[in-house]
Amino acid sequence: MKKKIWVIAALSGFSLFIYQCKVAEKSTRIKRDAAGNILVNPSPSPAYKSPKESLQSIQVPAGYHLQLVASEPMIKEPVAIVWDGNGRMYVAEMRTYMQDINGTGQQQPICRISMLEDTNGDGTMDKSSVFIDSLVLPRMMLCIGHKLLVNETFTYNIWSYTDTNGDGIADSKELVYKNNRPDTRNLEHQKSGLVWNLDNWIYVSCDPVRYHYSKGRLVPDTLTNSPGGQWGLGNDDYGRLFFSAAGAEIPALGFQINPAYGSLNFQDQYNEDFLAVWPIIATPDVQGGLKRLRADTTLNHFTAACGQSVYRGDALPADLKGDLLICEPVGRLIRRAKITEEGGKTILKNAYEAHQEFITSYDMNFRPVNTATGPDGCLYIVDMYHGIIQEATWTAEGSFLRPRILQKGLEKNIGRGRIYRLVHDHYKADDKPQLLDAPANKLLACLDHPNGWWRENAQKEIIVHGDLSVVPELKTIAIGKHATIGKNTGALARIHALWTLEGLNAIDKQTLFTAMKDSAAEVRKTAVWISESFLKKDDEEVLHHIAAMQNDPSAAVQVQLVLSLASTKSAGAMDIQKSIVNASAYPNMLISATHSAEVNANTKLFGSRLANMPAAHRNLILNGANIYKQLCSTCHGPDGKGIIVGGGSAAAPPFVGSNRVNGNKALMTKILLNGLSGPIDGKSFTDVMAPFGASNTDEWVASILSYVRYNFGKYDKGKSPIVEVDDVRKIRSEVAGRDQLWTLDELEKMTK
Repeated sequence: MKKKIWVIAALSGFSLFIYQCKVAEKSTRIKRDAAGNILVNPSPSPAYKSPKESLQSIQVPAGYHLQLVASEPMIKEPVAIVWDGNGRMYVAEMRTYMQDINGTGQQQPICRISMLEDTNGDGTMDKSSVFIDSLVLPRMMLCIGHKLLVNETFTYNIWSYTDTNGDGIADSKELVYKNNRPDTRNLEHQKSGLVWNLDNWIYVSCDPVRYHYSKGRLVPDTLTNSPGGQWGLGNDDYGRLFFSAAGAEIPALGFQINPAYGSLNFQDQYNEDFLAVWPIIATPDVQGGLKRLRADTTLNHFTAACGQSVYRGDALPADLKGDLLICEPVGRLIRRAKITEEGGKTILKNAYEAHQEFITSYDMNFRPVNTATGPDGCLYIVDMYHGIIQEATWTAEGSFLRPRILQKGLEKNIGRGRIYRLVHDHYKADDKPQLLDAPANKLLACLDHPNGWWRENAQKEIIVHGDLSVVPELKTIAIGKHATIGKNTGALARIHALWTLEGLNAIDKQTLFTAMKDSAAEVRKTAVWISESFLKKDDEEVLHHIAAMQNDPSAAVQVQLVLSLASTKSAGAMDIQKSIVNASAYPNMLISATHSAEVNANTKLFGSRLANMPAAHRNLILNGANIYKQLCSTCHGPDGKGIIVGGGSAAAPPFVGSNRVNGNKALMTKILLNGLSGPIDGKSFTDVMAPFGASNTDEWVASILSYVRYNFGKYDKGKSPIVEVDDVRKIRSEVAGRDQLWTLDELEKMTK
């Protein structure tokens, strides 16, 4: 009997695989006119589709196929996925997100993280358990060994959860990072990520902090400024990070230099054409309003960029490897971007020329919010499959969105969600990973695996093991001579070996000096990057070897040289840095990178300027600085000048040079309390200023206003930039009961 059931299950699974492939074949046929132009569906149905029906609506390039990995009722409202070292998938489910148009009950602790397994290797999850229940909108996950690290919305605390008895349910909970202060930002402005990067730092998207994992705890390192991201964080094989800022309508930023060195973005890191998106259905529910719609009513510009990742697998065509994927759930599409280098700058370009996207859908409820490379080398797509994708702040009474959502009935589609994997013709499944309990010496071979998922997890697990017996072998891998792997090690294996040594606190100067002469530029760059621990101690021997690299032909190495040299105050280091910049074939990039590092260092001295200020006022400004870095810099820019990338429009007006910053405190206070919409000084911006009064204290409001006025305003002697807490309290009582955004004309008339 058991055998019969097993056979039926196997046949059922096989038939599902065949069905999915056939469906995918149909779905590649985008509707076109006689001239070959893509035809847009002007009146798509808002009705939800079954997983099979939705799969038929999703368009992928020829040769690619989508397979359904999981769907409701197994999962609901999925937003993020990660895998542990044995290939088990954890799914964060925001089950309270926008269950009606008002966001009712959003903070109820009824969300969860599920653990899914594919026990027969067919790509479809057939085993599931509720790993963690009763959460508030879980948003960040990271697997470290047998532990799953998790952060919930509206908190800063990070907990680790462990299943100690193997039943698929976490039964042990431990605080690994403690910060009991509540996160009162709108949930769309809060952090995501928790990505263990190549450099062994764990990064998040928008807070000015990164973490180091040590002895079961997260040790924070403060960054000078927020990286500027929002939902999603991707990294490539060489440790480059990619952020997105949906509120600022910026699909990609922060990828020129590591955020530890400061902020560097160029207007020409992609052109204006890159900002245009190409849906295949009309887009009524766009927060940006009519200006964000073409004549055919399709979305004309990124407005909800999120869930980005760099494809790093080995199961899809080689030309996809290293490409950046960016989700655009409002446009029901996924962008594929080619990453190139020009003059030392990193440049992004749409992989398709003819107004086309990598993945699109005819289904109005298709909401791709995350992507990831899986252990099997395939690309995974998290489809929240949700009617409303904008949080309640943007769907309130009087908003552009509200009547359009109600007209289409999008608020009715809740409680669903799908996860897909993208495969290609002739795909063959790889072995399932078993890294969690493997000894460190067995993990060494994975450092040369063609799939980046295996390499980065092997590095992480070796470091967490802390087994120093593999240090000699790591050193031989780092210089490309290791016999265990069975061949000369590749450049990526050498890079991972160097960083694994760094993570074990076992890196030595001789290994670095050898790596500095490596034939691969990225290995040389890695050696320079790691050498900072010695440069910060003014190690003359290391500085001598750095100086010998100043004529390195690689732009990437030259950029890393000037950034790493900024980590020391040695006069000799500054001379070498100047010499590199003056002799470089990439002076614009190097001057910009050097300037960013210099500004970053100077900003760290910000607190010293406040020494003679009363303690209460000093604390307001310092607290406001922290808030600004986490929240406001995403749109207004770390320097207060606004953020414009790729020839797009600014998301928010600049603070620098603004008469309002220097002027009436009551006007600025009312804007922060109740929000602002409409043109400002004759200019339109890509987003509205959301109200922050209801969810924040008077002291919070006074802090951010005091910082903005102090740091970006200009004041004569005797005039104070400080906004007192009592003044905020008084103004709050004056505007009590107001539930609409201000317009600038309205405010200026009131304050004349």
